[in-house]
Amino acid sequence: MAKAIIVMDYMNELVHPDGKFKARGYPQFEQDNQVLDKTKLAVELARKKGFLVIYVKFGFTKDYKDLPKNSPLFALAKKFQAVQLDTWATEFHEKLEVRDEDKIILKHRVSPFYGTYLDAYLRVNNVDELFLCGVSTDLVVQSAAREAHDMDYKVNVLSDCCVAGNEEDHLNSLETLKKISTVETFEKLLN
Repeated sequence: MAKAIIVMDYMNELVHPDGKFKARGYPQFEQDNQVLDKTKLAVELARKKGFLVIYVKFGFTKDYKDLPKNSPLFALAKKFQAVQLDTWATEFHEKLEVRDEDKIILKHRVSPFYGTYLDAYLRVNNVDELFLCGVSTDLVVQSAAREAHDMDYKVNVLSDCCVAGNEEDHLNSLETLKKISTVETFEKLLN
């Protein structure tokens, strides 16, 4: 069986200091904890071990027809004309090294599994163990871990490769995730 590292939502709009959601605290959390540098190292270690490398991002068309209609979270995207596909906003942060052979999954919801072919891609490649990281710990990482757990994947969360709006949200989420996954630093999980 195979393993995959899934790097979720490290897009300019969320983690770059010039992104429209900088007031949510993600860029500051990232800078304070050097998360992008750690994530890049985690991906390098995963590549050396032969893991599949998967990057996930979300975004919406310019008319926002694919925006969830009843989501208070995503309503902000339309209000601020944010996270539009095919713009700087939805490009992966420049600190990450996305390669041609990496799989990129586009989503329109919090979960990287909902409405995407992620599960099918993992199963076709005989993946049974996942290593998750992303923005944010309390939303996308938690959602991915819960769904993956219920689909019988072995789930690992790279605790120092996740970003939240603040330390409290981050730590509370990691504590909850310990109930369904292994939660450790990338060095402990990937060495």
